[in-house]
Amino acid sequence: MVPNTLQSLFWDTNLATFQPSAYPDYTIFRILEYGDDEAVAWMRENFDAPEIRRVICSERRLSAKSATFWALIYGIPEAEVGALA
Repeated sequence: MVPNTLQSLFWDTNLATFQPSAYPDYTIFRILEYGDDEAVAWMRENFDAPEIRRVICSERRLSAKSATFWALIYGIPEAEVGALA
């Protein structure tokens, strides 16, 4: 369940029925691209580092700025980040 404080990140989603674990790529992408410290903390509590890294590497919708930042944070070479390829 996504906390109400993160509702602005999921503006097109009915949070009453949304199950983040069923849509990890979508959930993680939204937080990586639009989230604040609170959202990132929630993401890290609900998804493990390998899954977050997988999304960073595969999600082409990340902006170059976000992709570069998260690649640096997670120690991923830029060449392995989908949005930077």
